[in-house]
Amino acid sequence: MAEGDNKSANLLAQETSQLEEQLQGWGEVILAGDQFLRWEKPWYPAALVVATTILFTLIYYLDPSVLTGLSCSVMILCLADYLVPTLAPRVFGSNKWTTEQQQRFHEICGNLVKTQRRVLGWWKRLFALKEEKPKMYFLSVISSLVAVAWIGQQVHNLFLTYLIVSFLLLLPGLNQHGIITKYAGMVKREINKLLKQKEKKNE
Repeated sequence: MAEGDNKSANLLAQETSQLEEQLQGWGEVILAGDQFLRWEKPWYPAALVVATTILFTLIYYLDPSVLTGLSCSVMILCLADYLVPTLAPRVFGSNKWTTEQQQRFHEICGNLVKTQRRVLGWWKRLFALKEEKPKMYFLSVISSLVAVAWIGQQVHNLFLTYLIVSFLLLLPGLNQHGIITKYAGMVKREINKLLKQKEKKNE
């Protein structure tokens, strides 16, 4: 068991190191984005919401076709991939990195690798469910897709995308400041109260 844990830890460290090398040119931008996502200053969440709102308002008024939107998105990604590694060191000064910044960059890369592993794990579990319990797999997938289709029909696509993107951008900060844990705990306590009240009535 210990040997398996050591092997897994070594593989994780290797994958993290490889990702660090691949993202080295984006290091300064990633650290700056991490500060915003974790709300290191009180006005960061408002800035995230305002920036997201401006972007989606622009998309709403321009109303590009799917092909135009896809082409522009890929073009922006290509330009960023070319320009960021070149301009970032001049803007941020990569030679001024502190030990703390390097450690944080390492943690971010490690978290990205762990997230990738979780997603792959969920994907494998889904296919394992398909093999072991095909009826449950079929019902779960169909029910989920019907629910998503119904939500998409009730809410405007662009507005729904705006809500999802805003939530995902705010999620790291909500988690960092314990807001999710706080409200999840409150909901759990209320559910427990309701269950206890129901048990008393049954008695």
